[in-house]
Amino acid sequence: MRIGIEAQRIFRKKRHGMDMVAVALIRNLQQMDTKNEYFIFINEAEDPSPITPTENFTIVPLSPSPYPIWEQYHLAKAVKAYRLDLLHCTSNTAPFFCRTKLLITLHDIIYLEQLNFKEGSWYQRLGNLYRRWNVPGVVKKASYLFTVSHYEQERIVSHFGMDKNKVKVIYNGVAGHFKRESPERMEIIQGKYGLPDTFILFLGNTDPKKNLKGVLQSLALLEGRKVDFPDLVMPDFGKEVLVSMLATMGAPQLINKIHLTGYIPNEDLPAIYSQALLFLYPSLRESFGLPILEAMACGCPVITSNTSSMPEVAGEAALLIDPFEPETLSEGIEKLLKSREHRQKLIENGYKRPPLFDYRKGAEKTLLAYIQTLESK
Repeated sequence: MRIGIEAQRIFRKKRHGMDMVAVALIRNLQQMDTKNEYFIFINEAEDPSPITPTENFTIVPLSPSPYPIWEQYHLAKAVKAYRLDLLHCTSNTAPFFCRTKLLITLHDIIYLEQLNFKEGSWYQRLGNLYRRWNVPGVVKKASYLFTVSHYEQERIVSHFGMDKNKVKVIYNGVAGHFKRESPERMEIIQGKYGLPDTFILFLGNTDPKKNLKGVLQSLALLEGRKVDFPDLVMPDFGKEVLVSMLATMGAPQLINKIHLTGYIPNEDLPAIYSQALLFLYPSLRESFGLPILEAMACGCPVITSNTSSMPEVAGEAALLIDPFEPETLSEGIEKLLKSREHRQKLIENGYKRPPLFDYRKGAEKTLLAYIQTLESK
């Protein structure tokens, strides 16, 4: 088989969730499949470290261009030029005019739901517009869809009215380097980012679903109740956005309780999870929620949401709160700050969750779907 994998963003310097999932899939396929030919299509190679080409895995940089043009023109053209038997698109969207068999990883359909967040950056809003235009058409062309949780599978099946057997659940997994780090490694990373000795960690962005506003409101509530809480460490945020949001909330002084680090490479995150007293992941809506498992693997107690996929991922190993009510998050933070015993129980239960989610099993299911697709008429 000649298999194409769309992995447009995996060689960029600042990789995030979907990029890391695609990297893990490709690495595992390299280990288990030495017979079929793979062509990994990327936009440009800013950082060539994620994937090393092998005899049957070829990295194909296509002309650098904005994503819609790259996908609809350059990728579609490459499918024909490389005489592919199938194309697997890993990031929700796909070329409309693709004459080969198509599989799509549809991480979520948040942008198609009535609960459609209209805030966020222009980049995020334009991305959602592109998905709203593209996804309804390409899912009809796909032989199979992959998604990352049973919750999201139900949402997709319900929204498109399609056969459930066409939507395969392939869980994300936790990369092997996510584990409790040594004190020496934690000290190095603490110095690198100037981290406080004790802190709460929040990973997110300005996309409204990540609930930055709710996190800041919960801190304001804690301050109002005279609760002594550690600084909040926030990677990959700009200060201007926070200052503006806090001013609007009437709590500008909270900027003094927030520690901004800039972008943190994936390889440094385990040491930061390992040092954090608590990890906050109170999203309004997720298709999976990989950072929940990453934090658990590093021995960090987690507070996350009781909505969408997050209870499916966290099980009983996290404190679940209502993300639409900042009061519940502030109460959850206060509860864990005051109870070392409760934090330790979450840590112990948390270590049991990541082994249930394995990238190799996911790659095996993906390869089987490739074979079934080519064997079907």
